[in-house]
Amino acid sequence: MLPETIVSLATRVVAENLAAGRKLVLAESCTGGLVAGAITDVAGSSAVFEGSYVTYSNEAKQRMLGVSADIIETFGAVSVACAWAMAQGALKQSGADVAVAISGIAGPDGGTEQKPVGMVVFARAVRGSDAVDAEERRFDVNTRANPRDSVREAAVKMALELLLPEG
Repeated sequence: MLPETIVSLATRVVAENLAAGRKLVLAESCTGGLVAGAITDVAGSSAVFEGSYVTYSNEAKQRMLGVSADIIETFGAVSVACAWAMAQGALKQSGADVAVAISGIAGPDGGTEQKPVGMVVFARAVRGSDAVDAEERRFDVNTRANPRDSVREAAVKMALELLLPEG
């Protein structure tokens, strides 16, 4: 059902986090639960995967993850600040050790000059660490027939990579 590259990466995420004794949680916006779907396609994923908050609307980000309205009003939902707040909120609401958040503009509409289609922000929060690990990426929207699919597939891969234990 999923591309082999994503299946392989999700399998690594489950195996390596199991070996590291880590529990995972997600906060997904533009991927709409696709990262969670990739992980839960792996047999045994329940040993490491706690869940995913699919917070597509700004209201859901605020209500479910505690993202401040000020962050959304000042920086926008597609911002490093918002992704970081989403990751922190997912970690706070869960018993997980690591949270990854994704927010972006998959298109085909919704982009602006400052935030074009293909712009996706990611954040990873680790329980007990104050380190801010967040970044903005701009993905090529023309890698598949459907630009929206291109952005979402690239975002899923990046999120899965962020879930791999470092080292």
